[in-house]
Amino acid sequence: MARVVMPEDSASEISELIDVLISLFFESLPRRDQRNWARVYLNGLVQTTGKKTIRNIAGTGASSVEQSLQQFISKSPWDWTPVRRSLAQYLERTAQRPLAWVVQPMVIEKAGDRSVGVGRQFVPQLGRTANCQQASGVWLASSEASFPVDWTLTLPGPWTSELLRRRRAGIPDTARSLTPAQDAVHAVQRMAASWQLQRRPVVMQVANSDLPHCIESFALQDIPFVFKVDGSLPVSFGGAGRHKPGPHTAPARELIDSLRSQRRVVEWTRHGRAEGAVTLLTSAAILATPSEDRPAPAPPTPLLLLGAWTEAALLPSEFWITNIGDRPLAQLFLLAKLTDRVALDFAETCEPVGIRDFEGRSFRGWHHHATLASVAHAAMLLGTRGRTPAPPALDYAGPPVRNPGPPVRNPGPPVLPQRPLIPGQTARREYIR
Repeated sequence: MARVVMPEDSASEISELIDVLISLFFESLPRRDQRNWARVYLNGLVQTTGKKTIRNIAGTGASSVEQSLQQFISKSPWDWTPVRRSLAQYLERTAQRPLAWVVQPMVIEKAGDRSVGVGRQFVPQLGRTANCQQASGVWLASSEASFPVDWTLTLPGPWTSELLRRRRAGIPDTARSLTPAQDAVHAVQRMAASWQLQRRPVVMQVANSDLPHCIESFALQDIPFVFKVDGSLPVSFGGAGRHKPGPHTAPARELIDSLRSQRRVVEWTRHGRAEGAVTLLTSAAILATPSEDRPAPAPPTPLLLLGAWTEAALLPSEFWITNIGDRPLAQLFLLAKLTDRVALDFAETCEPVGIRDFEGRSFRGWHHHATLASVAHAAMLLGTRGRTPAPPALDYAGPPVRNPGPPVRNPGPPVLPQRPLIPGQTARREYIR
């Protein structure tokens, strides 16, 4: 993992910026000494080499500093929510053209079993079972930069059902065992309801089993979303008009592949790279498919399935479901690809300032550390804004690839296939020459 190494002048500038951010975000801390320890910890996160543990931040031979930081992070009862809310409100005013809220999962592998929330669990991001903590960050993202402003820590069942373990970690009585996606959805709902932020689309990856809950939860608060889904997801479509009986059900991959003749070309620049890329897009109107134990939202949420082919790919490889029906496909694709922007900033800034490095065992300590790491991330990016790369360009080239013509700026409503697919049937493929 890359570590922060800054020239002396840059370190001085960021330290001055941290002083400003302390006055902006930590007014809710009641005592001056608490704000002072927040300043010490933040400077340690951006300047300390190696792992950002409390001991390393305090420095060798500074036992009193280490004890004070340990008290401030792991035991002091200050509320992290007002700090995160102030950070989010500030970034909305100062970030360049914020476009969406992006949910980024984070996996922290651990060797022991005492860190809060740790457990042996299957992790989709790793493709295997691991002894780890699972968390999610809610990021404010633009094409130029992205910033984490809120965090959730997923608690496996034993951490909420075993009273002794719960008390030792200081887990609140209100905390429940949910999936990472459910935790993230609840965080976004709280932000939308009480943080006084502008309503923006939420971009996140959602497992098939979590999709009905995520759709219904956001529909209840009219929160726009772009959910990345697996191509195996069964989707329902059709049923409009006398000549289109239905609805029919097929995997998302098969429905999108059956619409390959209606693809549009998008030329764009990948986040953090100079070379261009070409992607082919198409879409279909679909119905909200209820799960076995949950009815469909009432009234049904109008949904759009978006599919993408990468360069030279024979089959569609990426799929999203959205309730945003009034934007061109290219704009929806741009929103979906903000996950790449977040992944880049996570690797280049958030991870180097130590977001994964907390070694304490308390629920409160983990959230205090995550909050301060978010402010350190903001200080690093805001302090180097003049060196931020140019935003990726995305150009909607419009017409279907089999029917060249003038650029189309608004593709209009999706067109359903003339003959609905039967589950298991393979669509006829047409190759671009």
